[in-house]
Formats: sequence, C-alpha cells, structure tokens
Amino acid sequence: MSSALPSATRIAAAIRDKSVSPLEVARMYLERIERLNPKLNAFVDWQPDRVLQQARAAEKAVMRGDELGSLHGVPLSIKSAIDVAGHRCEAGTRLRAGYVATQDAPLVARLRAAGAVILGVTNTPELLMAWETDNLLYGRTNNPWDLTRTPGGSSGGESAAIAAGLSAGGVGSDGGGSIREPAHFTGICGLKPTPGRIPSTGHFPKSGGPFALLGVVGPMARTVADLKLLFEAMAGPDDGDPCSAPVSLREIGEKELGGVGVGFFEDDGHTPVTVETRLAVTQAANLLSQRGLKVEPFRPDGLEEARQLWWKFFGTAGSMILGPMLCGHESELSPILREFISWTAAEPSHTGDSLLATWLGRDDVRERVLLQMRNYPVLLCPTASIPAFRHGEREWQLEGKTVKYLDAWSYCEWFNLLGFPAMVVPMGRSLEGLPIGVQIVGRPWEEELVLAVASVLEEARGEWSQPPMALA
Repeated sequence: MSSALPSATRIAAAIRDKSVSPLEVARMYLERIERLNPKLNAFVDWQPDRVLQQARAAEKAVMRGDELGSLHGVPLSIKSAIDVAGHRCEAGTRLRAGYVATQDAPLVARLRAAGAVILGVTNTPELLMAWETDNLLYGRTNNPWDLTRTPGGSSGGESAAIAAGLSAGGVGSDGGGSIREPAHFTGICGLKPTPGRIPSTGHFPKSGGPFALLGVVGPMARTVADLKLLFEAMAGPDDGDPCSAPVSLREIGEKELGGVGVGFFEDDGHTPVTVETRLAVTQAANLLSQRGLKVEPFRPDGLEEARQLWWKFFGTAGSMILGPMLCGHESELSPILREFISWTAAEPSHTGDSLLATWLGRDDVRERVLLQMRNYPVLLCPTASIPAFRHGEREWQLEGKTVKYLDAWSYCEWFNLLGFPAMVVPMGRSLEGLPIGVQIVGRPWEEELVLAVASVLEEARGEWSQPPMALA
C-alpha cells in the first residue's frame, strides 16, 4: 500500500482483493504505535500479541474464501471509556485503575463481526469531563499537528491516534462536543449520532437519566466514507441503551439530496469565532451551493437557551450523578476534574422542581428549533470558536471579547442538548496551520442525510493533507 495513511475503506478493499494481508496491515500499525505513541501518548493499552492473533484469524478467513465483512482486517481503536474485552476501561481515573473489561460493548462486538481488528484503547481526561486529554493515570495526550497543543477531549486519544495514522479509525463518545471538538482540533471526521442510534451500552460513565439525553458513542475517521462504514457497522438497537430505537439504515439518493435546504451561519451572535473559522464556514457553504444544494444564511433562534440548559444537565446534574463515586476521593482526582467540580460547586444542586423545569425547557426549545428547521433540515456552522489550544489555556481574545473555556465549545453543546446528529469535516487552516473543521447538523435519526451532505462537501473540498507526523 503506497500511501502512509490509507483509508479504512481502501484497506478493506485491498484485503478483499488480496493485494495486502491483514497481518501485514496489523504489523504496519503496530510499528507506527511503537514509534509514534511515545510522542503522542494516544494509546494507553495495546497488546501486540492479541492484535496479531486477530490478524492471523482474519488472514485465514481470506485464504479460505469466507464471506468477508465490510471492515475485514481493518485496524481500529476504541476510547478507553468503552468496554473492550481484555483491555482497560478506566475512563482516565485512578478510581478505576486496573479495571479490565470482561466482554465487548455491543458496538465493539459489531465492529468485530464486520471483521475489524481492535488495536487497543486510547486516552481520555478523567471521567471524560474536559475538552482536553490529561489525567493522573497516563498523563497528557498531544496533538500531532503541534505537540504543544491538545488534541481535544474527551476523545482526544482517539483523535490523535487516527490523525497520526496509529489507527485507521475508531470510536469516541460525545456529551458536549467530545467527538466533534477533537476531530476539529486534529483534522479528521467525527460523527455524534442521535442518542440511541448506536448503542451506548458498555460505556462508562453509564448512559442514563440526563446523560442518556446528551451522551452518545460514535465513529471517528479520516474520511467521510470511513465514517459511514463504521456507522453502518455499529448502528442498531440494543436493550442496554435507554434511548435505543429500531431505526433502519437508508440510502440518500441524488434527487433527495438536491432538494435539501441547508442553512448556514458563521457565528451564534453570542460567542465569537476566529476569522479563519468564519472563512471555513463560508467556503463550505459556497462549495455545497456550487454542487447544487440549496444553501442560504439561516441561524435558528434558541441556541443560547439550549447552551444554558445543556449545562444544567451536563454540569449540574452530571456532578450530582458522579458525586457519590468521587466523595472522599478528592485527593486522588486530576487537576482538570477538580476544576470541573469547582465550577459545578459554585451553583446549587438540582431540586426536583429545577430538574423538571430543565427537562421541560429542553423539550420546549427542541420543538422550537425543529419547527424552524422545516425549510433547513441541515445546518452548517462552526465546530468551536478556536482551533486547537495550547495545553492549559483557559481563555482567548476574539473580536475584542474574552472567550472562556466553557463557552468556546457552545457550538457543539447545543446539539447534545437537542439530541441532533452532528458531524465534523475538516475544511480550513488557522494562521498557525492548524486544522479547522466545519459542523454539519441534521434532525434526529437523519444521520444518513448528514453523512451524504458531508460527502458532497469533502469531494468538493478536495484532498486533505495530514499532519507531518502522519507521514513519518
């Protein structure tokens, strides 16, 4: 395989036509992990013998002429908050140090059934409560575009591994941007599906209550085609996910796609974005328009209200859900998690009345936004205010305003609160050469439409260059 970073789709095709063997592919990725992971700290548990065992079994299946799955022999990684049998699932916290999953989460089992080779698991911030990746178990993960910057969080280990070519693709989770912000920071694609479209069963913290409304698991990859391949392998109902629903996969035809209205906006009128971010959104809108889609300026009302309600679930209710686990262990927590706790402690805990009001408020704003989207079932907007930030930064100056840490990711948080599918496609560059992704958003259960629009944009954009480390 000539390219340093072949796509998952290309790897699967090459294995099917026997131009490369699963064992050769596995060895290539293990070599890259061994060589590059010390700089990135993306993988926290990988077991070469286990990987080679899977690859040998995949090779035998090819040689026997067995019917091969869509991901046969493709090496994937999994965020270490999702159960992978025989691997650590610690979610970056000392309170789960040494915990090893005894069985695969359903989504992992589905990837294996499609033929994937699981390389190992990747780093996260403690209990996933940050937009950067650092913890007291394994330390900090670095961005392959610039090691002095974060690859984002909480799926930062995944994004760094995939962007640098340590993995062909993988799975993250997202309760407030944790797939999309890392994808944006590292120049890859990432999909936050509708809650329940891909089962969150086997994820820690467990999906339940308000977390079930916000948090999802979803694919991350270097191309839209790869993202679609992973999504189709994992999608489907499961009894362990409280939001699960039997929604069938469907194909979006060219005629249907051509009639779709796309509404785009460069900022939300509340939190500013960089000049290059505005340009990336405008360029994406122009490219979609040139490809025949109906693209018009449109920004739904209610987004700031959605952000505030999101925090009442993610921050206030989330702190209450995690509180019993953390009580008495404060000295064992990472600085990032202690910072998160300090933010939530500054506000009163929920009463029954306040939680009910938040839930009703969420349903009300969701209804209002959906009504506004009748003419624009797809939205195009920024992913975040800024590109990848330097480790430890907490505020930035944009357009004469100070943008705080929690506000910079509001562009992602709305759609967790609303339960909309949303994905990121790399589109532009910052002045420092860092990647900038744009966000494509759809209505609930319409992931296929989001992916179809993203595919048009990716094709119109042209080839995307990888970080220099990926070509090493």
